[in-house]
Amino acid sequence: MRHLFVAVKVFMKVYQNVLELVGDTPLVKVNRLDTGPCNLYLKLENANPGNSIKDRIALSMINAAEEQGLIKSGDTLVEATAGNTGLGLALVAAQKGYRLLIVMPDKMSMEKEYNLRAMGAEVIRTRSDVAKGHPEYYQEVAERIAKEENAFYVNQFSNDANWKAHYTTTAPEIWSALDGQLDAFVCGVGSGGTITGVGRYLKEQRSDIDMVLADPEGSILTHYHNTGEMVEAGSWVVEGIGEDFIPDICDMSLVDKAYYVSDKEALNSARELLLNEGLMGGSSSGTLLAAALKYCREQTESKNVVTLLCDTGNRYLSKMYNDDWMKQNGYL
Repeated sequence: MRHLFVAVKVFMKVYQNVLELVGDTPLVKVNRLDTGPCNLYLKLENANPGNSIKDRIALSMINAAEEQGLIKSGDTLVEATAGNTGLGLALVAAQKGYRLLIVMPDKMSMEKEYNLRAMGAEVIRTRSDVAKGHPEYYQEVAERIAKEENAFYVNQFSNDANWKAHYTTTAPEIWSALDGQLDAFVCGVGSGGTITGVGRYLKEQRSDIDMVLADPEGSILTHYHNTGEMVEAGSWVVEGIGEDFIPDICDMSLVDKAYYVSDKEALNSARELLLNEGLMGGSSSGTLLAAALKYCREQTESKNVVTLLCDTGNRYLSKMYNDDWMKQNGYL
């Protein structure tokens, strides 16, 4: 018997630089966790070249500042961040020729600082036990340094290019991947860009889509959503989400439902995701997953629900993926 072999040429896109890899991240179904009657999907933002969703806003904010004539190659950029926006900015700054100064609260993992320095950024640590308005609060420090250095303060918390990145990329990718068959989206608030950008786009497509807030216990946002009242913030271990104020670009009117998630729930949810689904996310991803599972299990009919794997768990190996650290802090 003669066998006919046909050569098939597979065309792979060739990217001209690392910045072209930002976005178009995969959407994967959760299979081995109890999602009630719902289908739960994770948008794998750790597949971005800087391993987090913040690559999108870093590229958007720098491009917007360049287009507005606010910065040019060789200038200094300053940003206040929990780490991942800084890493996204470091990625873009290195490719475009900017000096970068990052101000980061001292509770954030050392892995983030090591990563930032390896990418050429300068890192300044500040106190995490003070609230907005205090002179040592990380955003106050960053703004002051930007003035002293005659540098450009990126300011993700008030920068419209932040939420527009999600309106023009993240949300359309989700909508297209599910052919519009989406019932709920679950995310947290750090700067507010994701919930605003994704929320505005999705609500324009279908007004009855549920926007669900996942919020660390200690943050003010769920209380504000439920009561309209501002309260004093507590503290939490989860990094990158939860706030003691409402960022300028955060449109809380988009939120339909909000869940508080404890640090213990968040950290263990992320560890369970790795064990059961083989996906390694950080502490904010654990918060989002825990809230998404609560939402899914409360439903009485099948819904398609999407949440995010915000960043890579490799940035938390010394903390949430360290059994000794987890036990010492009462999480295991």
